Amino acid sequence: MSVEVKSEFKTSNDLEVLGMQRNVPVNLRQSGDNGSRMLISQRVRKSPFWHLSQEAGCWCYTVYNNMYHPRAYVPLEEGGLLKEYEYLTEHVTLWNVAVERQIQVKGPDAAKLVDLAITRPVEKVKVGKARYVILCNEEGGIINDPVLLRPAEDEFWFSLSDSDVALWLQALNVSSKFDCTVHEIDVAPVQIQGPKSTAFMYDLFGEQIHDVPYYGLLESEVNGCPVIVSRTGFSAEAGYEIYLYDASINAERLWNHLLDAGEAHNLKVIAPGHIRRIEAGILSYGQDLDLETNPYQVGLAWQVDLNKSEFVGKEALARIKSEGVTSKLAGLKFGGKQIDWYPADFYLVYAENESKPVGYITSAFYSPTQGCNIGYAMLPTSLGTVGTQLEVHLPEPYAGGRVTAEVAETPFKPPEFPGTGLAETGRKL
Repeated sequence: MSVEVKSEFKTSNDLEVLGMQRNVPVNLRQSGDNGSRMLISQRVRKSPFWHLSQEAGCWCYTVYNNMYHPRAYVPLEEGGLLKEYEYLTEHVTLWNVAVERQIQVKGPDAAKLVDLAITRPVEKVKVGKARYVILCNEEGGIINDPVLLRPAEDEFWFSLSDSDVALWLQALNVSSKFDCTVHEIDVAPVQIQGPKSTAFMYDLFGEQIHDVPYYGLLESEVNGCPVIVSRTGFSAEAGYEIYLYDASINAERLWNHLLDAGEAHNLKVIAPGHIRRIEAGILSYGQDLDLETNPYQVGLAWQVDLNKSEFVGKEALARIKSEGVTSKLAGLKFGGKQIDWYPADFYLVYAENESKPVGYITSAFYSPTQGCNIGYAMLPTSLGTVGTQLEVHLPEPYAGGRVTAEVAETPFKPPEFPGTGLAETGRKL
């Protein structure tokens, strides 16, 4: 751990070439990680699986949705996150993702509220199915990109990324006077990801697991605990999520049963696989997108259906689409030593041999399948064409200076299932 050299460029608004001028700029000071310790206290929630993650060896956490979120289990001297990547891509893994807090919308007008909040038609979310959706504010900024489950005709669950959507939905509900309720519920998910996940899930659920389609749901039980299973995940490997009812009571009963049943499949407990999700072109809220980015900047234009009669942000998104955007996310391959830990800063991107930065890296890691560092960068649209030569400034120990970079096609590695966006557009960014 070290403090990096400070940059003269302090925020994303210093990069005039991007033309963004955010209300709250991205902090681009290259300040590094000085090894500070995170305080564990009552102000941040411990999930029902918190103590079980500790028993499994978790040694590093971040805060996500106001909960402690496991980010590393395998010690660095035993291979660290690259070893966890190996478990994920070769075997089957168990993730504590209780931070995907479940916001339930339930009642006669539940579908009306959900349809107002999301940019896709609610009719596309059939009972017993799930969909990846986005919610935007009135300016077209992305509030959240959750998975939306519909376990019943009058009931939806928003399985959140990292922002508090409950307050937003409650405000929409009050202002629109819908006949439904909005509450966080005592349901916590785990993810089962990896090429051996279906074989493992067969041991838990039997033949019926083969009938669950991509983004399909299954209501069942594990070791006497009621659950909903979805065929979804954050890795692009074969995978599932198990949503545990009454999680505060049933956490040990589910988790320990999964560990016992997983021994036959070499199941490992790991953190969410960010190396694999970057390879697959999956975005991470708070890094790659946030309230001040819109769908047309981050490869999510396919999520916006301007033919819908009404949804929050429709007018602004129609205008943005018509005017075009000045900056977009792009995939990048670049040099330097292997990035084997979460970047502490948004690394600066330069045009070749130029002195002022033109963009910044939002996600980055070393990719074993690509044999180089990969990531996403927010760039001027004029520099986002595949094959464009750029430079990235990496701190020590990865370079301590600039390395060559090239804009690359995404996904870097195809997912197990292409999904609607990739199938329709042929690309992720």
